[in-house]
Amino acid sequence: MRLLVVEDEPDLLAGLVSALRRQGYAVDAAADGEEGLFKAQAADYDAIVLDVMLPRLDGWELLARLREAKATPVLMLTARDRSADRVRGLDTGADDYLVKPFDNAELFARLRAIIRRSTRQTRSLLVIGEVQLDTAARTVTRAGQPVTLTAREYIVLEYLALHRGEVVTRTDLYEHLFDENDDTLSNVLDVHVFNLRKKLGQEFILTRRGHGYSIA
Repeated sequence: MRLLVVEDEPDLLAGLVSALRRQGYAVDAAADGEEGLFKAQAADYDAIVLDVMLPRLDGWELLARLREAKATPVLMLTARDRSADRVRGLDTGADDYLVKPFDNAELFARLRAIIRRSTRQTRSLLVIGEVQLDTAARTVTRAGQPVTLTAREYIVLEYLALHRGEVVTRTDLYEHLFDENDDTLSNVLDVHVFNLRKKLGQEFILTRRGHGYSIA
């Protein structure tokens, strides 16, 4: 999953990007509202973490402009725990709201929830044959036995599983699983798919030649 973090406080921005990348997310960053809006409009993110108080364009205005064209899930951050602020954010189109200071575990859980809702999944447990993904615990089992995946392998698998029954193009996978600093011309995606098939079964991920991949 690819995320955008829009936050003007340098240490918090760097900390969030680092923590989310350790979770296996591809993460882009913006330090002001104008840059954040440009990136949010230019790419199809799976979710956006958006601070309210930003230079050049505040979070509310950024969100209002974004909602004119896109329904990207947005988790708003604010240092002000006022009901009026939360109502304004939600009415503008935010999917959830988190007050600073916050615990990273709660941030991760809220992001998983809004991403899951955006793909019309109501449960954190995804069952595909003998394979089970727990998107809350970020664990995978096959026939009841735990399967060890790298963070990036898990993200590739989760994205395909959340779009089960659809053909996901290689372009979509690169756009949603790799950030702006990654080399999208490498064969890293093929390596991840190869490793997943080795761990979950050769027929678990199907190749649609000329199109992409799918999980039936």
